[in-house]
Formats: sequence, C-alpha cells, structure tokens
Amino acid sequence: MKFKYMYQQLLSHIGIITVSFIIVGIIVSQFAENLVYKNKEEELISYGNEILQELKFISIYDTVTLNGYQEVLDNRNITIWQFNAQGDIRYPPDKKNVRIRFSDEEWSRIVNGRGVTVTMDDRLGNPSSIVVLPYVKGDYLYGGIILTAPISNTQAIVKEFNDYLVMTVLVTIIISFIISWFLSQIHGRRIKQLQNATSAVAQGNYDIRVQDSDFDEIGELASDFNKMVQRLKKSNEEIKILENRKRQFIADVSHEMRTPLTTISGIIEGLQNDMIPESEKEKGLQLASQETKRLIRLVNENLDYEKIRSNQVKLTLEEIELADIFEIVEEQLAIQAKNRGSQILVELEGKPIVFADYDRLIQIVLNITKNSIQFTENGNIFLRGKQTENYTIIEIEDTGVGIDPKDIENIWQRFYKADVSRRSNPFGEFGLGLSIVQQLVRLHRGEIYVESEKGKGTKFTIHLPLKIEKDSKS
Repeated sequence: MKFKYMYQQLLSHIGIITVSFIIVGIIVSQFAENLVYKNKEEELISYGNEILQELKFISIYDTVTLNGYQEVLDNRNITIWQFNAQGDIRYPPDKKNVRIRFSDEEWSRIVNGRGVTVTMDDRLGNPSSIVVLPYVKGDYLYGGIILTAPISNTQAIVKEFNDYLVMTVLVTIIISFIISWFLSQIHGRRIKQLQNATSAVAQGNYDIRVQDSDFDEIGELASDFNKMVQRLKKSNEEIKILENRKRQFIADVSHEMRTPLTTISGIIEGLQNDMIPESEKEKGLQLASQETKRLIRLVNENLDYEKIRSNQVKLTLEEIELADIFEIVEEQLAIQAKNRGSQILVELEGKPIVFADYDRLIQIVLNITKNSIQFTENGNIFLRGKQTENYTIIEIEDTGVGIDPKDIENIWQRFYKADVSRRSNPFGEFGLGLSIVQQLVRLHRGEIYVESEKGKGTKFTIHLPLKIEKDSKS
C-alpha cells in the first residue's frame, strides 16, 4: 500500500503536536487546579489567623466578633465554625454541641497546635475546602476555629480554565494542521518534482532542471541534482562525440588499411604469377615496403595510446640537453619539410636542460613537428627552447594554415581530425598523434598549450618541470 510522503509528514506533525498539547494540557490543568485550591486554602488560613488573633485579645468564644467577621465573609461564601477543647461546635449557635469527626492524625495535629487543611471534604455539609486553626496556650487546647468554602466555586473556576485550555488546544491544533498541510504540500511538490525529474533522466532526458535553493536540504539536493544532470549531459555528449569519432575512425582505418593491403596483395599476386616485368619488380617491392610501414604506423599509434592511457608506460627520467633532441628531430624531418617547401629552424636560449624520458621526449617533439609540417607549405617551423628556474619551456611554432578556433579544444581528443587534415599524407594521418603527445606530457607532470590564428600559423608550448617526484616516474 502506497502512503504518500506528504501524508506521512502531515500525520507525524499533527501526531507530535497533538500528543505534546495533550501532555502539556494535562500538566497545566493539574497545576492550575492545584494552584486554585492552594490559593483558596491560603485565603482561608489568612482570614482564620486574623480572626484567631483578635479573639485571643477578647475571648475565644466571643460570638459578637465572630458574627462581625461572618457578615464580611458571607460575600466570599466562607463560613466560620468554632469548636471547644473537646471538638464540639460552639459557633454558629444553631450547630452547638455538634461534634466534628476529626481523624486521629488530624486531632493529634490540632492538640499540638498545628493547623489542618483539607482540599475537599463533606463532613460539615456540602463538599468544601476546610481549614482548621487551633488555639493552644502552653500545653492546653482551648479550642479553635474552622473556615469552610464550598468547592463548587473553586471547581467552577477550574472548569472554566479547563474549557479555555481545551479551546486553546483545539484552535492551536487546527492552526497547526493548516500550517502542516501547507508545508507538507510544498515539500511534497518539491520531492515530486525531483521524482519526475529523476524519471526523465532515467529515460535519457538530460535537459531537465529543477528549482533549487540553499534554504534547506531539499533545496541543496535539488542543486546537487542539477549539477549531476549537467555532468551527465556533458558526459553523454562526450560519449556520443567519442562514439561518432570512433565510428569515423574505424571507417578511416578500414579505408587506410584496405588501400595498402590491396596494394600489397596485388604486388604479391603479380610476383607470384610473373605478371610484373623484371624492371618493375624493385619498384613494386619498394611500394609494398612503404605500404607495410604505413600499416605498422597505424598499429603502433593505437598501441601507444592504449599503453599510455592504461599507465603501462614506464618513464626513465634523466637530464637531457634540449639541443640534442632538436638536432635529431631536425635530421629526421628535414626532407619531409623540404618536400613541403618549408624548413625547420632551431632557436635556443643558452643550453637548456630537460628532465625527461629520452625516447618519449623525442616522440613528443616529433609528433608536434610532423603536425606542423603537415599544415605548413612554403613556410617555417621553429623549434625553440629555454630554461627557467623551475621549468624547461619548449615551443614549436609554424607559419601554416592555423587551426579554426572552434577546433582548438578538440585537437587533443582521440580519433579527432580537422577537416583540413583529411588528406593523404605520410604521417599523422590517424588522428592519434596529439592525443598521445598530451598524455606523454602529463606523464612528465608537464603542461601543453596551443595558440593559433587561422591563416597565420600555430604555436605549441610545453612546460616540463626540472624535477619530478620519484612516484611520477612510472
């Protein structure tokens, strides 16, 4: 059976409030009742002591004084009684010789000169509050006076107070119910909104947003929910982009592999069937060798990326002169740059040292320089280096076509190739080179940045720290 949260909250609020008011009401009612009776007793004792003090100076049995007081106390609905040493009534006159039934404990207190108070008693007629004040001189009891007040008046006061208390409790509970209903509906709607939004997200809708605030925990939960949905949306978009690029990559790889494999297969078949003239065999074998190397590059780039991503690459860090690295890169790529009508220029400030893995550093500089040559025709590729207090800075700048601003953030992503790069070239054709470069730079605890302007060229800047903690060497 489904029990809505709003009703649970409402029931708990009203239950707690009702129980609390009932307990408080009982305690307050009991306290008020005791207070009213106590006030009545104190009033009777006050009048009694005043009467007794005056009788001591005249006569304990002076009826004139008692009559005077009785006339005054009639307005208070209080009756005066007087008894002698034996407990017989002496006043009022019409109750003479009537004996009061005192208990042994009460009589013992009276004989010893202590008063007796009874909240409710009917031994003198109607149920009344009774106060007994003895007159003892030395060890002898001369008698005493009794003051009684009907409890009906006191009960009426208590009942009136209880009626007001009940009305107050009922009104308070009704108001509390209305407030609780209002608040429960608000919280219920907010939770329902989160529930509906969660269901929408479960169905793949990441554009949903709920109203949040920092007023309470539900508002903070809504804020966290919105942040979660934004991250899920971003992750989902990245996954879609990655999947699209992966599909495109597979299509590209299939195309790239099919062409050399077809070429190699044709050459092998021609050699087997003596379909290639002797003068063309060497050229055919050379072409097969080039296509084989092309396939090896494709496989190696993928293997490199997966090794780096899964932390399987071990770095052997050492101090290397940057000039040596630039010299090797320049020697390897000079012909390729020349074929594009470009040249590689090296510019060094002093003799900068790099703290890096030798092979991986060459791989980093080679990949970026290849990329620069690919997009630079009849221009220059600059290899620059300098050393600061904490870093070695490597800059690779070209005067090529540049990168569209909307593509700059994407060049580091795996499988990404800008449209301009979708051309046949002998290196970097698989869209993995810069992804590998970024991962290798991070393994060295370094940073890599790119600046580019369409039609004016691109500059890659690498910051490599001069010292790396031992745990970063793997």
